[in-house]
Amino acid sequence: MPDLFEIMGTTRSMRRLKPDPVPDDLIKKILEAGTSAANGGNNQTWRFLVVKDQAIKKAVQVWYKKAFDEVIGPRYATQAPPPGITGDKYKRQHSAVEYLTEHFHEAPVWIVACLVDGPNPARMAGASIYPAVQNMLLAIRALGLGSTLTTRHMLYAKEADAALGLPDGVHSYAILPIGYPMGKFGPVGRGKLSDFVFLDKWEQPYPAVAES
Repeated sequence: MPDLFEIMGTTRSMRRLKPDPVPDDLIKKILEAGTSAANGGNNQTWRFLVVKDQAIKKAVQVWYKKAFDEVIGPRYATQAPPPGITGDKYKRQHSAVEYLTEHFHEAPVWIVACLVDGPNPARMAGASIYPAVQNMLLAIRALGLGSTLTTRHMLYAKEADAALGLPDGVHSYAILPIGYPMGKFGPVGRGKLSDFVFLDKWEQPYPAVAES
């Protein structure tokens, strides 16, 4: 198994997944990693819905694709590549996003990360679920599986949550489609650390990362 820093540096979004079944014991390990994460007050208001039912996944995929057609696709077509990504790589990323859109429901397993947070969740709510999501992504990578953090369904949150059968007061915050990847793991594409890190004042360089 790779060491932690190698895992973090190579946990790329794997959007092309094989349909092969994923053993439940691996899913259990991933969920255990998720519930090891920090959460507000240790209240553990997270809930994780494991979805294998094709009918449920197809019902959510309808809204997932609608969000792509109306928002995500046009954004990729007009937006400049993000830091650390060449134009060609950005086109390949767009192609992978489009592939996932069409095959979202075919991923063998989904983990839907949810919170019991009532009708009006506060801005801080994500602090009690996204650390768990990241822990699960790292565990997925360590186990040789692929996934991607996607929140696109939240553009149609009410409809997607209804398709998932979530009760009142429970909201989904992310879906992790999980399967064996078709591609290979590699370094994540990011901009220079010095472009993102400041010391004491906004946009004041932090010398320790000047060459990074």
